[in-house]
Amino acid sequence: MTMPSWRETKVGNHKLGSMARAALWLVQEVGEGQIFTVAKLREAFPDIAQIDRRMRDLRDHDWEITTNREDPALLPQERRFARRGKDVWVPGQAKGPSHKASITNAQRAKVLQEDGYLCRTCGIAGGEAYEDGVEQSVLNVARRQVTLADGRVTHQLVTECKRCGRGSVDRSVDLREILSRIESLAPLERSVLSGWVKAGQRTYSSLEVLWGMYRTLPEESRKTVADALDLDGTED
Repeated sequence: MTMPSWRETKVGNHKLGSMARAALWLVQEVGEGQIFTVAKLREAFPDIAQIDRRMRDLRDHDWEITTNREDPALLPQERRFARRGKDVWVPGQAKGPSHKASITNAQRAKVLQEDGYLCRTCGIAGGEAYEDGVEQSVLNVARRQVTLADGRVTHQLVTECKRCGRGSVDRSVDLREILSRIESLAPLERSVLSGWVKAGQRTYSSLEVLWGMYRTLPEESRKTVADALDLDGTED
C-alpha cells in the first residue's frame, strides 16, 4: 500500500482516523529523530480537538515520542519523534494488541513490590539519581515479551525505569535458552547460581573481593601485592 498523505481523510474505502493521520504527519512533515511542538501539531489539524491525545495513542503501536520528562534536552512544549512504529494507516495495523490493555493500580503496586522497587534492567531504585546527575529515576511497570519453556509467547509485567524503557534494545526473554544453560552447568556452578537466586543478589567470593580491591590500587601498590604473591614484580 502506497503511503497516503496526512491531509487525506479517506483512501479508497478505508477511512483514515486522526491517529493514522497524526502518524503520517510525523513521518512526512517532522521526520524520525526530529523535534516538533504540540502547537505545530494542532496547527496542522485545527479541526481535531484532541489531536495530541490521538498522537499519544501511537505509543500503543510501538511509536516512540518523547517529552522533556524522558529527554532533558527538550523544552516543555517540545516533543521528539524518536522512532516510527507500526504503519497504522494500513487497514488492520491500528488494532491494539491484547497485551496493551491498561495495567491496573493493583497490578502496578504488586509488581513494584515483588521487584523490590528496582528497575530490573539497570538496578536503579525509584528516586535515585543516575550517575550522570542529570535526573532522578522514575519507575514504571512495563510488559516484557517472554518465550515460555513450551514455546508459547506471552507478555509479563516487570519494573523498569523510564530511561531503560525508552531504549531501543530488544529486551525480550527466551526462557528455553536460560533453562538450557542451567542444565549444562557443573554441580558447583549450579550451586553458586542457586545461592544468588535465593539471596536475590550476586554474592562475591573472597577471591573476587580481593581481585576487585587489587584492581583499584595504584601501580606501585600493585607491585607490592605482586611481590607478596612471589610474582617477581610481574602481573597477568
